[in-house]
Amino acid sequence: MIDIRKLKELVKLMVANDLSEMDLRDTDEQVTIRRQGDTIIAPTQIAPVAVAPQVSTSTAVNETPTSSDSIAVAEEGIEIVSPMVGTFYVSADPDSPAFVNAGGAVSEDTTVCIIEAMKIFNEIKAQCNGTIIKVLVENGEPVEFGQPMFLVKPK
Repeated sequence: MIDIRKLKELVKLMVANDLSEMDLRDTDEQVTIRRQGDTIIAPTQIAPVAVAPQVSTSTAVNETPTSSDSIAVAEEGIEIVSPMVGTFYVSADPDSPAFVNAGGAVSEDTTVCIIEAMKIFNEIKAQCNGTIIKVLVENGEPVEFGQPMFLVKPK
């Protein structure tokens, strides 16, 4: 039976990350969702997935966020943290330049990286304005939920 709450979260994740298709499988359940414009084709079964990133602040430097925060305030600047578990990529493909580098300016809508989770490539937005001070993760490395990926000096 389809759990409507899970289905709604999957749809929110697709919209937030501008995904056109999502295919998730585990040993018990499977879900395939395709989005064409504003039309969404629902699955017959549903599997759990990470929640889309949200913005909030934290005052501790190394504190791991307790909800799906994608930004935390550090003493040196703002940390952009991973909203999910996956593999961190600095560019869309190996031959493309990095989305951002240290010293580069970012705005709320700037794509800073891609996180691959369950064969889905999720574009992560900066969700803050400023300048990248430091990239804290190497290309191709795994990231954990709440792990700092970038340090940003706010404008």
